[in-house]
Amino acid sequence: MLSRISNGKNLTDILKHRAKHGKLSPTRVIVISFLVVVLCGTLLLMLPFSTTTPGGIPFVDALFTATSATCVTGLVVFDTFTGFTLFGQVVIIFLIQIGGLGLVTLTTFFSLALGKRLGFKSLKLATESVNFDNALAAKKIVYTVMKITFTFEAIGAILLIPAFFSTFGLRAIWISVFTSISAFCNAGFDLFGILEPYSSLMLFADSWYILTIVMLLIVFGGLGFIVWSDILNFKTARKLLLHTRIVIFMTVALIITGTLAFLTIEWNNPATMGNMSNEQKLLSSLFQSVTCRTAGFNSIDLTALNPLSKVISIFLMFIGAAPGGTGGGIKITTFAIIAMTVIGVVRGREDPIISGKRIGKQTVYKSMSIISIAMLVVLITTLIFTFDTPAGTSILDCAFEAVSAFGTVGLSVGVTSVMGEAAKVATIITMLVGRVGPIAMAMTFSMTTSGQSKRAVLPDAKIIVG
Repeated sequence: MLSRISNGKNLTDILKHRAKHGKLSPTRVIVISFLVVVLCGTLLLMLPFSTTTPGGIPFVDALFTATSATCVTGLVVFDTFTGFTLFGQVVIIFLIQIGGLGLVTLTTFFSLALGKRLGFKSLKLATESVNFDNALAAKKIVYTVMKITFTFEAIGAILLIPAFFSTFGLRAIWISVFTSISAFCNAGFDLFGILEPYSSLMLFADSWYILTIVMLLIVFGGLGFIVWSDILNFKTARKLLLHTRIVIFMTVALIITGTLAFLTIEWNNPATMGNMSNEQKLLSSLFQSVTCRTAGFNSIDLTALNPLSKVISIFLMFIGAAPGGTGGGIKITTFAIIAMTVIGVVRGREDPIISGKRIGKQTVYKSMSIISIAMLVVLITTLIFTFDTPAGTSILDCAFEAVSAFGTVGLSVGVTSVMGEAAKVATIITMLVGRVGPIAMAMTFSMTTSGQSKRAVLPDAKIIVG
């Protein structure tokens, strides 16, 4: 329904047709597809039978929820279980699934499954939607993406059902399916409001089984489909791409670093982990470190975190997951490239080097642009929050919420629940920028189209820096 319009034409077919004739670049097609999904989701969530609120919910709140779900963020203005009917919950989980994979990827998959022949430009568009650069292998890539997604989500749901059954009965099936999809897509939406609204996984903070399954789903979804495709091809290639090795190394390093940091800082905090056993403290610290990788679930009270823990959370959320996955943030490869660039400059090298390979200037420039735009977006959003939230809301909490929105994380320290209309709109825009990417969003709204830029030979500028 989300991809059909009048005259029986497929939305993505029309977008691809326009892209083919130079009217839309692939980047703009992908961004527009996200906007279309958000709009459709907003209209569905405004229906009276989508929510438990008599007469439905306001447009801004419906838009906020639809954007948060499509951008797989997890920030909410209503508890998902108590605020939405079963129909509304189904709409939200469909938005999460579409947002996690991308409308272009989904429609391409179903077109291929129905035997429809696709042109090179259509296949290239599909690969770009998952940040893959090999259009010739597009069919295999799309099938791999769908297979990986549905396999992990199915396994996650099956494993969670017995753990939830004693608490929820037959509802455990729906709650497990919802949780598994939300976790793999790094969305953070949950239905645990059936026990206590806005509780997320805090009521299961002592369950290694449940939290481990959720953590694995979060990490597997955040690694990115490029990495999984490379891992699946390892038997044939007998080696992993440099991209894959960087992603795996950085993922492990950041999770371990975050775990040790939270464990040390929150060890004696009675409002978070202070009253837990040593084993529970380790579990909670590990989960907090993983969920900051753009997941949005929480097993402890985030409002009670030590200020230093909030700063560390902001750092982890800003970095986010890997390219081509379901997570957000500037991406761990971007962070790695900038870090190696700084090290290279300090050592007197002209270009950064990773594993004996030189990183091209274009990649470095793109990484610097991503971080610069991201910091600007977060700064502006933080300032808007400080002016459109009740007096007494700390600047640190506003920054936490702004980074959570940009990184499509969904963790909240209570700012979202007290936002004014302007702050909600700012959050909506920030979530969209974070999901589609700072550069992709900037290119979408720039006046320049592909093929318009011209190279000119200009004299070098002599500017002293440092």
